[in-house]
Amino acid sequence: MPLDALCLSGLVHELSQTVTNTKIDKIYQPARDEIVLALRSPTKGSVKLLLSANPNHPRAQLTQLTRENPDTPPMFCMLLRKHLSGGKILSVSQPPLERVVSFELETLNELGDRVNRTLVLEAIGRRSNLLLLDEHNRILDCLRRVESNLGSSNPQRTLLPGLFYHLPPQQEKQNPFTQSSQQLQALLDAAPEEVQIDQWLLDTFGGLSPLICRELAFQAGGATDIRLHLLSSEGRQRLLSSLEALLHNVSNHHVTPTLLLREGAPYDFTFFPIHQYGQKVTTETYPDFSSLLDRFYEQREQLERAKQKGQDLIRSVTTARDRTARKIANQEKELAATQNRDRLRELGDIITSNFYQLKRGMCTFHTVDFYDPEGKEIDISLDPLLTPQQNAAKYYKDYNRAKTAETMLTQQLEKGRRELEYLNSVLESITLAEGEKDLQEIRQELTDTGYLRRQSKAKGREKRVVSKPMEFRSTAGLRISVGKNNTQNDLLTCKQASKYDIWFHTQKIHGSHVILWTDGTDPDVQSLQEAACLAAWFSQGRGSGKIPVDYTPVRYVKKPNGARPGMVIYTTYETAWVTPTEDLVKRLRVH
Repeated sequence: MPLDALCLSGLVHELSQTVTNTKIDKIYQPARDEIVLALRSPTKGSVKLLLSANPNHPRAQLTQLTRENPDTPPMFCMLLRKHLSGGKILSVSQPPLERVVSFELETLNELGDRVNRTLVLEAIGRRSNLLLLDEHNRILDCLRRVESNLGSSNPQRTLLPGLFYHLPPQQEKQNPFTQSSQQLQALLDAAPEEVQIDQWLLDTFGGLSPLICRELAFQAGGATDIRLHLLSSEGRQRLLSSLEALLHNVSNHHVTPTLLLREGAPYDFTFFPIHQYGQKVTTETYPDFSSLLDRFYEQREQLERAKQKGQDLIRSVTTARDRTARKIANQEKELAATQNRDRLRELGDIITSNFYQLKRGMCTFHTVDFYDPEGKEIDISLDPLLTPQQNAAKYYKDYNRAKTAETMLTQQLEKGRRELEYLNSVLESITLAEGEKDLQEIRQELTDTGYLRRQSKAKGREKRVVSKPMEFRSTAGLRISVGKNNTQNDLLTCKQASKYDIWFHTQKIHGSHVILWTDGTDPDVQSLQEAACLAAWFSQGRGSGKIPVDYTPVRYVKKPNGARPGMVIYTTYETAWVTPTEDLVKRLRVH
C-alpha cells in the first residue's frame, strides 16, 4: 500500500517522540532520492533518520539498515550539510490529511546567528520531493526542481529556489475527522445505491488508502467489492461504526504496525489488523513503524538500487550476450550446411569421369549419377569460364573447404557457448550486487575480459576495488561464504578455500560459488543442507521448487587454463535436492 495520510500520522507521532530535540551529526545521500540524517541526543542516543523521496516508496522513518554512500556527495547533500549540520530538530508535524512531513529545525547561519529552517518531505508518489525552506518559508533548494508548465493540461506547482513554498493542492474530498456521526450518516444516505462501498469511501474521504477502504467494506458486508444496495441496514451501521472506530484510534494514536505476508514474503503493510485476505495472507505486528518499514523495503530497495546502478552494465552485457547468441545461431546454420559436403566430392568425381563429354563454355552438364542406386540422371552446374578440369577442381575445393569449416565451426561453437554461459553468469552476478563496490568489481571484470573499454586516462593507474562475499553462519556455527560475482567466486574457490572445505554450486544452472568452511572436520548434515539451500537461493533457479545442488570437497574443483572468471570443472560430487526459503537465508545471514 502507499503510505497514506492515516498511516503517516502514526509514523509522524512515532518520529516526534524520538527525533525531537536531537542534533544533526552527519548528513548522507546514499541514493539520488534518499537522505540519511545521523542524529544524536544525550538521552536518546544515536539514531539514523531516512528521508526517501523515491517515487515508488516515499517515506520518513528511523532505519537500522546500512546504506553505501557515494565517494563524492551530491550537490543537494552538500547544501544540506551547509545549512543543517549541527542543527537541532525542534518538532515534527504533518498537515491534516496530507502525505507531507515537516521537520522544524534550529541551526546557525554563516554569521553564527541562530536561524530556523524547515525540511519538508512530500510523500506523494511520482511527485515526491524533499525541500529545504528558510525562516520565511522560501525554498532554498529541493531534491527535484519543478519548472512552470502553465500551458499544459495538467499544470504542476513550480518548485524552484527563491519561491515561496505552498502545500500540494488539496483534493476535493471530505475530512473524515471533522464529520459528526450524523454527517457521516447523511453522506452515506446520499451515496448512489449502485456504487461499490470501497470506491465510495475512497472518493468521498481524504486520507484513506484503497486497502483501508476495502477492509471497511469487508467488515460491513463480508466482501471487499460489495455494492451499497446489497448492504443491509445492520451492515450500513457496521460500516459507519467501523469507520468511526478507525478514526478514533488514529486520533488517539492507538495504531498497530502490521506487516502482511504472502507465502512468507512481505506483501503489504498497514496500521490496524486486516482480515479481507483470509488464509491467503499472514500478519506480523511490529513495535514501531520504522522497524516494519525496514523489513518491508529492505529487499526490494536493495534490488532496485542494484538495478538502477547496474543499468549500464546490464545494457552492455545484454548486448554482448545477444550478439553472441546471434553468432552461435549463424554458425549452427553454417555447420548444418557442411553436413552435405560429400555430395560436392561426388559431383567432382562425376565430372572427372566425363571429361571427354565436356567443353569450356558449358553451363550445365546432363548425365547419369552413378552414385545413385537407381542410376537417375542429374544436371550439374558448371562455370562456363572454366575448363572441365577446373570445374572438377572447384567442386573438390568446395568439399575440402566444407570439411575444414566443420572442424573450425565446431571449435568456434564450443567457444561461443562458453562465452554465452559466461555472459549469463555476469547478468546473474549483477542481480546479486548489494552496492557500488560490487558493481565496480563487475565493471573491472568486464574490462579485464574485454567487454568494456578501459578509459584511456585511467590505464595503469586505476584503483582496483575488492568487495567482500556474503557471509552466513549455519545453525551448527560453521561459516558459509557466498560469492556475489565471478571474481569473488574465483577468489573463494581457487585461492581462499582449503582442499578440505566443501564447494557448492547449482547443477547446470548459473549461480554463486558457495564454500562451507570445515576447518578440517566433517561437517554435520544440517550445515550441508543449509549451504546447499544458499547455493540454490543465489542462483537462477530461485523460486522454481526443488533445485539440484552439486557439492564436493574443494580438492576436486579445478579451473581450466584460460577459462573465464568463475568457470570451473569438478568431479566426484554428490547432489542434494533442496527448496530454499527467504526466512532461512535471513536467519543465517551475518550482518
